[in-house]
Amino acid sequence: MSDHAESASARDVLWRFGPMVYGPTLLFALGEGAVIPLIPVIAAQLGADVATAALVASALVVGQLCGNIPAGWSVARIGERLTMAIAGFVSLAGIVGMAFAPSLGIFAIAVFLIGFCAAAFGLARHSFMTTRVPLSFRARALSLLGGTFRLGMFVGPFVAAALLAVLGDEHATIWFFGGCLVATILLVLLGPDPEKQLLAPSASARAEVDTEDTGEPVTGSIPLRRSQRSGSPTASARSDPGTGVVRTMWRHRRVLSTLGLAAASLSAVRSARQVVLPLWGVSIGLDAQTIALVVGISGAIDFALFYASGQVMDRFGRLWAALPAMILMGAGFVALAFTHDLPQAAMWFAMFAAVLGVGNGLSSGILLTLGADVAPQSDPAAFLGSWRTLTDAGGAVAPLLVSAIAAVGSLAVATGVMGAIGLLGALAFVRWVPRYVPRTLP
Repeated sequence: MSDHAESASARDVLWRFGPMVYGPTLLFALGEGAVIPLIPVIAAQLGADVATAALVASALVVGQLCGNIPAGWSVARIGERLTMAIAGFVSLAGIVGMAFAPSLGIFAIAVFLIGFCAAAFGLARHSFMTTRVPLSFRARALSLLGGTFRLGMFVGPFVAAALLAVLGDEHATIWFFGGCLVATILLVLLGPDPEKQLLAPSASARAEVDTEDTGEPVTGSIPLRRSQRSGSPTASARSDPGTGVVRTMWRHRRVLSTLGLAAASLSAVRSARQVVLPLWGVSIGLDAQTIALVVGISGAIDFALFYASGQVMDRFGRLWAALPAMILMGAGFVALAFTHDLPQAAMWFAMFAAVLGVGNGLSSGILLTLGADVAPQSDPAAFLGSWRTLTDAGGAVAPLLVSAIAAVGSLAVATGVMGAIGLLGALAFVRWVPRYVPRTLP
């Protein structure tokens, strides 16, 4: 079968099994999106003050950060399907813990457990796409994966609001999340397995990064490994399970410490946007409804553009999406930092919130796609666990950085610093994307 025919066949199977490919991520994100806004509220009911409630809410992010590497280990050894099923059952234990927590400590542990399992759902499908989706439409497939997560997180809070209006109990959102998890487990275990239906592309269609990270520039299509050219067993969907996570991190230390740090800067700027915009609205004296409207419009713009990023990356290259996104968000933060005391501060706030929404929307799927591009195609899970840990760390550190700088200086200074990080990240992408990612896709 020719490369083109093989790619078309893989695409047809991928779309035919779309509910199985994207459904678990959407269901988990929908339930998680419904619960997240209520975590501080329930924590406060258990006796937490504002600072402690924020700390409990951050346990979700910390759990996901800690779960990436174990999830990579699990996917590499037992596969995506079993990993997601086990994560679903463990998440149900977290749901029970959240619903019946007798103390704040137990509640925080349950929230951490949910975040820990969320890493498995994200990494399982990331690994699946890496090994089975041809490069010709990889970015679109991964942007759609990122879009399903954004859809769940976007709709989830509205579901929570409806449940509160009807039932008046915050715990209803927890049970809704539990229902989403049960549906996810049933879909994963009883539905057709896309791993078996969509076989990994043959060696002729799988351009990839060499096993050893030599640091040499990439000038065209990435060369195949010797094992793939010779048809040896290591070219199968999974390689020797003895390849450990630590060894994988060391083997790919150069790409992780260069392109990986650039990706972490993008994750940091994204995360800062979620913190800075509400704080900026409060700082300039806007009421809660106006702030919610501005942030909601920014989020809607972000969601509307998620597939455009994949189209750009597949047609013109990864840098054509990463660079505009980073420049828009970096410049948007820097410009916003100078508008705090202007007479039309509210207008500038709304305008730059929209700019940040456009930039974030154009960045949809970039981290997933770049991770898939530089991962070893025969056994990507361990590498992707390291990659996602690095990018999640960037997102986790950003709110702490904004808080620390704002405490020492001002919110405007913190916003400007995040903008500078975005612009430096843009330069890093210019430097490292051409070095590690193929300029011409097969």
